[in-house]
Amino acid sequence: MAPGDARFVTVGRVGRPHGLDGSFFVEQPSEDPARLAVGARVWVHGEEFEVVAAKRSGGRPVIRLDRALPRGAKLEVPADALPALEEDEYYAFQLEGLRVEEEGGGELGVVRRVVPGVANDVLELDSGLALPLVEDCVLSVELDAGRIVVAAGFADTE
Repeated sequence: MAPGDARFVTVGRVGRPHGLDGSFFVEQPSEDPARLAVGARVWVHGEEFEVVAAKRSGGRPVIRLDRALPRGAKLEVPADALPALEEDEYYAFQLEGLRVEEEGGGELGVVRRVVPGVANDVLELDSGLALPLVEDCVLSVELDAGRIVVAAGFADTE
């Protein structure tokens, strides 16, 4: 598997150094602390690394890997290593690339990315639309069919 494949999920990025031992702040860290705990394995550019030290500084995760990496490198894990979710729960990466259709209407675009928000996440579409990832808007997610159906009225641009 190559990095960036749909089968890999980003769990953070190499941030600025912390101390002199090769430790660094993790930017955009996974919400699951086990992903960055001592002994955890991450992949960078298809190469496996082990977390050999982990702590928090100022509330942010700081880790050291068994080898040095350049700042900005994506830390990834295989998607199949993620815990199974309950029915009607999805990882954000699973929604990227799905077609979005309005109930009783046409196609609105394709999910380019899921943007974390303060109150709720937002589906950012390639058409420029931004739709709230809330139950009132998202009526169904059909991974097998490759589509998301949203309620009418959320895509109004007027």
